[in-house]
Amino acid sequence: MNDPDRENRKLWDEWSDEFQALWNADTDEGGLPPVYTPLPDPEDLAKWQAERLPDREDLDFVELGCGGGQGTVGTASEGVGTAVGVDFSFQQLRHATRVRNVYGADAEFVTGDVADLPLANGAFDLAYSGYVYFMVEDVDAALAEARRVLRDGGLLTFQVPHPFHEQFDPATVELARSYHDTGPRREKFDDILHDDIVVFDRTVGDLHTALVDAGFTVRELFETPSSDDPDDYDDGDASTSPELQAMVPRTLGFWAVAE
Repeated sequence: MNDPDRENRKLWDEWSDEFQALWNADTDEGGLPPVYTPLPDPEDLAKWQAERLPDREDLDFVELGCGGGQGTVGTASEGVGTAVGVDFSFQQLRHATRVRNVYGADAEFVTGDVADLPLANGAFDLAYSGYVYFMVEDVDAALAEARRVLRDGGLLTFQVPHPFHEQFDPATVELARSYHDTGPRREKFDDILHDDIVVFDRTVGDLHTALVDAGFTVRELFETPSSDDPDDYDDGDASTSPELQAMVPRTLGFWAVAE
């Protein structure tokens, strides 16, 4: 694990309790903590090589950088064949285990680096990573590892902060950095998280090339959200603003098939 990755892991261990408290802030007393599933819906999967993917109940799923496990637990609750979450933060995985136990979900959590996964070759049909790869120094290794653990025809879907959005100052909605400056740089992750995390602003082209070099065919690239009306956005995220999101997409995502 490289030095920025070690530093980020240390920060996530320190932040974990506060971050999960923020995630669960709207949970009613005695209620279940919120989870979600990143599984594509059946209509979306039908656009892909659906004949090369098993039915949902037989699908082997892995979340790369699972954090508090909400995506893995939500997916396990959908009744997939296998649901595994990997994260480098022991403290985040402690929360993930708690969420799994509260839901009684059939999910497994493993401590590991997304650039050096402790998982078998060709063990999964679908890999998902949400807002993780922008914190990884060696993204080429991370994508190669995602390809290694997927079966031929398997699907990788991931999102990162849109690299163009990240060049703007959300307060002034003006360009503050060059799009060509890929970092590393330090960013305040959230108002409640008091130290700066190390991030990398890779261009859209760099991410596409890295996927192809890792053995993927990119089938879809998406940029969200897509409304040009600031009133369509919530201003609760200090890292962006309604005005900025109305001008520049907040998130960049890829769907790619392991070939």
